Amino acid sequence: MSAQRPETLLITLTGKDRPGVTSSMFSTLALAGVEVIDLEQIILRRRLILGVLVSAPRDWKKLATAVEATAAALDMTVEIERGSGDNRARREGRSHVTVIGTPLRAAAMAAVAGRIADTGGNIDRIERMARYPVTAIDLFVSGSDPDTLRTLLASEAAQQGIDIAVQPATMLRRGMRLIVLDVDSTLIQGEVIEMLAAHAGHEPEVARITEQAMRGEIDFEESLRRRVRLLAGLDAAVLDRVYADIVVAPGARTMVRTLRRLGYRFAIVSGGFSQITDRLAADLGIHFARANELEIVDGRITGEIVGAVVDRAGKAEALREFAEKVGVSRDATIAIGDGANDLDMLNAAGLGIAFNARPVVQQAADTAVNVPYLDTILYLLGISREEIEAADAEAGFVTPSPPV
Repeated sequence: MSAQRPETLLITLTGKDRPGVTSSMFSTLALAGVEVIDLEQIILRRRLILGVLVSAPRDWKKLATAVEATAAALDMTVEIERGSGDNRARREGRSHVTVIGTPLRAAAMAAVAGRIADTGGNIDRIERMARYPVTAIDLFVSGSDPDTLRTLLASEAAQQGIDIAVQPATMLRRGMRLIVLDVDSTLIQGEVIEMLAAHAGHEPEVARITEQAMRGEIDFEESLRRRVRLLAGLDAAVLDRVYADIVVAPGARTMVRTLRRLGYRFAIVSGGFSQITDRLAADLGIHFARANELEIVDGRITGEIVGAVVDRAGKAEALREFAEKVGVSRDATIAIGDGANDLDMLNAAGLGIAFNARPVVQQAADTAVNVPYLDTILYLLGISREEIEAADAEAGFVTPSPPV
């Protein structure tokens, strides 16, 4: 014979938030000696909603009267509902669904919620991760297979003009990870080889070959060697001028700074050149770097590459090697890239993120981010804008104020 489910009271308090509301309510509950079974509190535009599930005392009506008196003294409304037992356990198939919009419209959220319901999933909890420069909302979903949900929501994201990331709700989301980034048009804006080509007078030709390679129309190694030959004879001092002109992607420093505090490790893997990427890694505090080496003889670029080319397969191999050095599993790695030569790396990682990528890359990656801010990745990891700013403030970094 199964044990009888204990009687419980669900108390929901609503009203204007002010200091002392929660403590006043729990002081009243303490007088009845009840057990706290569950608790949740949210604040929306200074309006508080406090839900408390407690064990029901023998004289529950006396407690209800005391709770109502406390609510009245606080000028708040309260609902008290009798029941039995705790919340139902969440069903299998738990996921984090992160929705990002600029702006995020009600119609888009309606579509997302509808597709989740179509899979039999339930939204158990919703939390805002950021409101500027993007709006990011994290949905805790249960009862739906994450892979099925990811496929369905990817289509909806394209229709609604938003980004949606679906990740299984596992401990890996908060565990130490290795993040491996592509460099050109991901970690930095633009393509270094095109910047070099501008000094050599061959920028249009190099840009055309680069675009073909990024779309996957020609082999990366072939495209790289063709482009590097156009740099032959260039004074190696140009590398310093190009490095000085590099613009790091918005939010890149914030992402690295924040995640390093949490023990994350970083690597950059590039089809570009070590003469640039090694300096970039040192500047940003990135632990590992791998790229191609330009041959330089007598102070001039020869138009050749030293050693093997870091191509599509080489990027994936670098990710695996760095993961082994750090001591994390493949499932604990994140890869971020934008071009066809990043596909193997994205597929090798536990989470592959297409960042402002070509369509072929977006379709192959686990998720896509199509806003220009690299620190948006933090929201996918369950880190809110408020947490980022609080950590920066403690460390003495000044962050811009949000719009009013």
